Amino acid sequence: MSDANKAILTRANAEVLKGNNERFLACCTDGVVWEFVGEQTLKGKEAVQRYMSETYVEPPKVTIDRLIAEGEFVTAIGEISLRGKDGQSVNYAYCDVWRLRDGKLAELKAFVVEAKRKG
Repeated sequence: MSDANKAILTRANAEVLKGNNERFLACCTDGVVWEFVGEQTLKGKEAVQRYMSETYVEPPKVTIDRLIAEGEFVTAIGEISLRGKDGQSVNYAYCDVWRLRDGKLAELKAFVVEAKRKG
């Protein structure tokens, strides 16, 4: 189950990287919940789609350092770079904890921190 869930998340994330947000959403349950710890919680595909269209002005650049799975959970640890509406890129470190249900992404608890450049 753990390897299958890793594969589901990997395929879904590949769609985001290609800018195929609708294909990503097809990998989610209708009642998907995204919780950005300390910031906001999105409930349902429509809310997630709206967030993605506003936040992913262009497909993000993502580096996954670790992908850890146990049972119905998959945790991704890495870095993401997003280009804002002003054209500037912002880099973040993240830890996403996903819960899968019936082969689909059902819940996300995201810990995201802006990564300051060293130097």
